[in-house]
Amino acid sequence: MSAARSAVASARRDTVLVVDDEPDSLRFLTDTLEGVGITVLVAISGDAALDLLQHITPDLILMDAVMPGLDGFATTSQIKSREALAHVPVVFMTGLTESEHVIEGFEVGGVDYLRKPVNVHELLARVRVHIGHARAMQAGAAGLDATGRLMMAIDTQGQMLWCTPFAEQAINRVSPDWSREQKVLPDLIRGPLTRLLARHELGATARIEQGECALELVVIAHYRDSELLIRLNELNPKADVSRLQQRLALTDREAEVLLWISYGKSNGMISEVLSISPRTVQKHLERIYEKLGVETRAAAAAVAIKVLGN
Repeated sequence: MSAARSAVASARRDTVLVVDDEPDSLRFLTDTLEGVGITVLVAISGDAALDLLQHITPDLILMDAVMPGLDGFATTSQIKSREALAHVPVVFMTGLTESEHVIEGFEVGGVDYLRKPVNVHELLARVRVHIGHARAMQAGAAGLDATGRLMMAIDTQGQMLWCTPFAEQAINRVSPDWSREQKVLPDLIRGPLTRLLARHELGATARIEQGECALELVVIAHYRDSELLIRLNELNPKADVSRLQQRLALTDREAEVLLWISYGKSNGMISEVLSISPRTVQKHLERIYEKLGVETRAAAAAVAIKVLGN
């Protein structure tokens, strides 16, 4: 193999950081992972791991739960507080059997755990699965960033895991001092979000009012047991209706109906908001289709979103 091809192959190798203070355990894990082509980094303490992570970002971290000094739970908590490392999956290794230690691992941001002594086949399977999942999530987030979507992911405690740049800007408009590096969402959003999470249903919405603008939060997906995907809708009905009316030659009521269609609302919900019957909403929608030269609800919404985005 040429040097260039060797360098490319090396660049594609998965990298795992093993944090463990036991030499025998380190030796076993390193030999096992390197034996299947994974690059292994080693830290024998929580402090050493944090120092190493200042310089490199691995694809996954295997974390011993119990170590002298900074234990695995405290180390993981600090790792997850760094934006550049928040996406890296942490798998705990523990010989403990008490369920509260497993729960603590999940609470600080761990994605899984392995019992010591570690089974080779289980180790390799879980490492591959979690590296693959993390990469898929990163790719999805990057795609959302590129398309300008207003999305964020949160855990079941309301802690933000990631958000797109446009979502950050939307939150900034209702809470100017906030940035996504803080992770903890502003008080203005946390209260409605907590009530939203308590409903345990997809499609549930909550609204934050701030001056003439409003921010709507919509639960659109639930991943595993601990991660929810939230869509943010910036609502400024008065200004948006005016723009739609002028740009698309619609009546006031048609523009209102189209606006709420673009917000993803059903005919029933629109009838409640505008105090008209669902049948009347449908009649307005049919005239909107004709004026816009479209045949479907999704196509009409896409036209509205394009107008409002320019």
